[in-house]
Amino acid sequence: MHQIKVQNLIQVISSEIPDIEIDFYLEVNEKYLEGKGEQMLGGIFDSLEGTGRPPHLHSLKFDFKVNRFLFLYDDEIHFNRYRIKTFKTDLYEVFSFQWLEAYKRLCRTYEKDCLKAGLQERIWNGPPIASKVFGKSEEFGDLSGNGSSGWKLNAYNDAQYDLLTRLHGYKMIRIPQYETLMIGGGLKKIDELLRNPKEEHQKGIINWINRKMA
Repeated sequence: MHQIKVQNLIQVISSEIPDIEIDFYLEVNEKYLEGKGEQMLGGIFDSLEGTGRPPHLHSLKFDFKVNRFLFLYDDEIHFNRYRIKTFKTDLYEVFSFQWLEAYKRLCRTYEKDCLKAGLQERIWNGPPIASKVFGKSEEFGDLSGNGSSGWKLNAYNDAQYDLLTRLHGYKMIRIPQYETLMIGGGLKKIDELLRNPKEEHQKGIINWINRKMA
């Protein structure tokens, strides 16, 4: 469903926004992490009680790119207590992100949705690297004790995206599925609009994306 919503968004905006690159990959230049970047990454890793050497992403994938703007559509599993922990690190004091305060609120409000969507083995426990650096997860749905190593890895990787895109000179725009738009005289969640975009809503969606790049 995630991919369908992203495809619908691209289809809506492509008629008026040129130069869209779909499924854009950014290859990470490790040199950009040297010094302060490495310290920030270490602080994020420590905030999630990681052990050993912090793993690095070598390639970042984005839903689409418009000039120097990189877009990611975030579904339920990105909003939880571990993501909030990353927001309290130096990265988010040194760099400004226009979506930061909204994401803090969404993480506090919608963790219950993350629990519904994030209990699958591949999400709760994550790949082998998750338990290696964040320890063994508790039983599915138990956020006490060590909680979910897979969720911690997701939060850590989200923060890596935030840091690495900035170090590479891009501006990343995160689109939370809970964001609301004033369209047709009422507030509507972007998630609902993108499930089956109606023609009368398309101009409003285009204007909304353009405002993000202003």
